[in-house]
Amino acid sequence: MSACPTLETENLILRPFKDEDVDDYFGVLDSPEVRRWLHLRESLDRSDAWQQMAGFLGQWELRGTGNWALEEKKSGQFVGRAGLHRPERHDWPGVEVGWTLHPDYWGRGYATEAGAAAVRYGFDELEVDKLFSCILPENYKSQTVAKRLGFEFLEERVLAFFPKLPHGIWVLNRN
Repeated sequence: MSACPTLETENLILRPFKDEDVDDYFGVLDSPEVRRWLHLRESLDRSDAWQQMAGFLGQWELRGTGNWALEEKKSGQFVGRAGLHRPERHDWPGVEVGWTLHPDYWGRGYATEAGAAAVRYGFDELEVDKLFSCILPENYKSQTVAKRLGFEFLEERVLAFFPKLPHGIWVLNRN
């Protein structure tokens, strides 16, 4: 039994990662568009995708936060990941709402739908007062999703894990 809950939205099932997701998840990470926005290294491979999945499940166990695998309800297709990320990094702003979908599923509202479910979970279940989203300044599509979810730009700063470029730190306060 996983500490990661399963949630349902109108079009998506947000569920724990499964071992058989590794090829689909690697397909998301290996797409040129996702590589660009996440600045993934060229050598990233299937094993790295599996380790990320395991890390998300471990984060659910240890912290009650993590990413969900996103499955499209009507087709059962794996479409990406979204969730609540709280890594062990000294300069991380707090619990982050994030999303990464395969480009074939961009423009369908799925990032906003999954992000909204993560926001509700963060405020209702984790009872945090603020949620954050860390977005590269030129990633306008993710900024648009953050704005739709009610996030506001807080500041731009360099995070230790990625010192090459500053990230925009977006914040959403509990109402």
